[in-house]
Amino acid sequence: MLFRQLLDPVSSTYTYLLADETTRRALLIDPVFEQFERDRALLAELDLELSLTLETHVHADHVTAAWRLRQALGSQIVLSRRSGASGADRYVDDGDLIEEGEASLIVRATPGHTNGCVTYVRKDYSMAFTGDALLIRSAGRTDFQDGDARRLYRSIRERIFSLPANCLLHPGHDYSGRTVTTVGEEKRWNPRIGGEASEDDFAGYMNNLGLPHPKQIDVAVPANMKCGETEQSAAAHPGWGPVIRTFAGGLEIDPHWVADHHRMLTIVDVREAAELSGELGRIDGALHIPIGELKARAAEIPRDKPVVCLCRSGRRSAQACTILEKAGITELANLAGGMIRWRAGRL
Repeated sequence: MLFRQLLDPVSSTYTYLLADETTRRALLIDPVFEQFERDRALLAELDLELSLTLETHVHADHVTAAWRLRQALGSQIVLSRRSGASGADRYVDDGDLIEEGEASLIVRATPGHTNGCVTYVRKDYSMAFTGDALLIRSAGRTDFQDGDARRLYRSIRERIFSLPANCLLHPGHDYSGRTVTTVGEEKRWNPRIGGEASEDDFAGYMNNLGLPHPKQIDVAVPANMKCGETEQSAAAHPGWGPVIRTFAGGLEIDPHWVADHHRMLTIVDVREAAELSGELGRIDGALHIPIGELKARAAEIPRDKPVVCLCRSGRRSAQACTILEKAGITELANLAGGMIRWRAGRL
């Protein structure tokens, strides 16, 4: 099974990618709206087909990307039947099996943080995804969205701590840079519910946290009750062309589209002068500014058209886009694959 753990630094949310390496079909657990382009790029680069997005619960600190991913990639949305949310393709209950080859998961209901919290457990019990029910040396707060500390205590003790001691636990968040724990560790060391903590101990702890409400709660909860459908959800790309944000964070555009639309673009070649007469050739009408001179000469680049940067392979021109973005050019992209791909495509 292919596995990746991804982080949204603003909300400290972990998104998990699981895929069957034979079928290349994948699922995402708790995708974040603002990380849509990152996650889509990773799926493309790993040659994966997104089959499902799974929510561990209705989140209060970020908007899910589930609806946006469904619109773009055709994936189905999976959510607890107890969540009360609308718009999912499949509503699951305790004991349901989410079948996806080596990435298959069993649903365990773990309410308490919210009514609809679930933990997704791999069929061999080697790992589980606990959402906000159980965190690393912590537990999800229970003071809003119908939270119930005593119910969460029973969920953790009966549905998570009953897993094998060496089962890896992957939480929905961590605010201290920790990435993974085990059932055995949390049973021993979790200060809220580990050791000999009773239900009264846990409830007394949780009911006196005194935390402020999440900053995005007024936006996140209404949007997540519709699986992330918002007025901004359809805004996937810049309007001037089919720009893709790579997993590395850069903006790229396909050479064939550039060839068909070059008259509406400013093309900036950042190679050295000697390269222009080489076997890869050059694009007629391209503005030539070597990358070492680009920062100082950025003002020479017209701002009335989108800018496409290119070099031999697309590596230097990716950095050129960063330089021009800092110079105030917002409509720009890197020519994917550079002149090597341009020549290979006989453009």
